[in-house]
Amino acid sequence: MPEYNPNVRLDTSQIEDVRGRGGVGRMGGMPIAVGGGTIGIIIMLVLALLSGNILGGGEGTTTTAPGPYSQINNQTDQQAASSLAQRCQQGSSADQYDDCRIVLFVNSTQDYWTSEFARRGARYQPARTQFFSGSTQTACGNATAEVGPFYCPLDQKVYIDLGFLNELQTRFGAKGQFAQGYVLAHEYGHHVQNLTGTLREGGNDSGPQSDSVRTELQADCYAGVWANHAVATGYLTLVPQDIPEALNAAAAVGDDRIQKATQGRVNKESWTHGSSEQRQFWFNRGYQSGDMGNCDTFSGRI
Repeated sequence: MPEYNPNVRLDTSQIEDVRGRGGVGRMGGMPIAVGGGTIGIIIMLVLALLSGNILGGGEGTTTTAPGPYSQINNQTDQQAASSLAQRCQQGSSADQYDDCRIVLFVNSTQDYWTSEFARRGARYQPARTQFFSGSTQTACGNATAEVGPFYCPLDQKVYIDLGFLNELQTRFGAKGQFAQGYVLAHEYGHHVQNLTGTLREGGNDSGPQSDSVRTELQADCYAGVWANHAVATGYLTLVPQDIPEALNAAAAVGDDRIQKATQGRVNKESWTHGSSEQRQFWFNRGYQSGDMGNCDTFSGRI
């Protein structure tokens, strides 16, 4: 696993912790929540609920009117934020607590993109990550933990139920803490796409050369770019097995591997995220070059 800088200060303000709040109990009306090639995609493919890189259909967003319930939620959120801030003050806590480790990965990823955008004469707009349990309400609609980590461009947030971290290792063989870093960096890759204008909603688009696949592969490439610069952010130091762990995670969520495991056959025309080979290739392309300019998955064949 990576070696975390024990003295680096963690910024928990980049996190919304709503675990324990409860939620909607079902999924519905999610227009454009972008999937991240993790457990959620596996489950959704099995259930035939995932099409392209959008989750379901429907229009509009879900809002909660002010009232006693909102006041209770606000109090709960404040208590959760305080607890997270107390527990996750420095990098040393990343070895002890899963949520602190995710905070560190989020901080590192956003620090890198902040500096990279500035280097290119642009301004990076940070995105918050929401920790939820069971289900949650987003600007893209209602979501349950079964969806897995995802990015909602309508509110520019990454959503994750941390119970997913155990599933990633035990059920799908993507072991190692840097595999978790890859997952978060992939979701923030979608945020970078949203800011730069390359995020494609995809609709029912599918197939090995589809916009859906190209979108996911570019996010993989951006995750690799961050991995190349992760040490420079000051949050962690990589060890030899870290990049193989990320590559293994990328392969574990390839469309072909998922289809073989769940259907016993491969149907390229229904691909929405790319093959294991493609996902590894584009992550490695980003990692080897360290340059987002080498992540153009929308030109030519992939």
